[in-house]
Amino acid sequence: MKAPKEELVVVLDNIRSTYNVGAIFRTADGAGVSKMYLSGITPAPPHPKISKVALGAENYVPWEKVSQTWRLLDDLKKQDYFLIALEQQAKAKNIFSLNKLKHRKLALIVGPEVKGLSSRILSRVDLILEIPMWGAKESLNVSVAFGIAIYQLKKLLLGQSFGKEKNLL
Repeated sequence: MKAPKEELVVVLDNIRSTYNVGAIFRTADGAGVSKMYLSGITPAPPHPKISKVALGAENYVPWEKVSQTWRLLDDLKKQDYFLIALEQQAKAKNIFSLNKLKHRKLALIVGPEVKGLSSRILSRVDLILEIPMWGAKESLNVSVAFGIAIYQLKKLLLGQSFGKEKNLL
């Protein structure tokens, strides 16, 4: 019997910047994201600022505009997605401390930079992850944080390695 194919979907909750949305589309394409959900006030294609940064990736990553993130998360849960929020919060785990995923269907939820994901969203997720910060600033730009997180999750979904290299150092 074949192992089920991994699925990695992304939920953008109330991300205001069209440039960030464009950058996330481009990174999502590179990481092989199955689908993106643009929720709340998150802008959607077609939009010249999204296209400027996405460089056409918005035409390759399937996407859907939804009005209410919490309803989408409830639907994804019914479809057996494991819901992961990227958020700095007391219950958050260091994203680099994960070494295994038993789930093959993941949904990564990212939200606005200033206010973060609401408690209504966080109460529905299975896991909250954060990227450790060692500098003076307490957070990263949402599109940069997304890039780090999506590739870390993809690495775990694919079984720890992107290629055949064992140790290059």
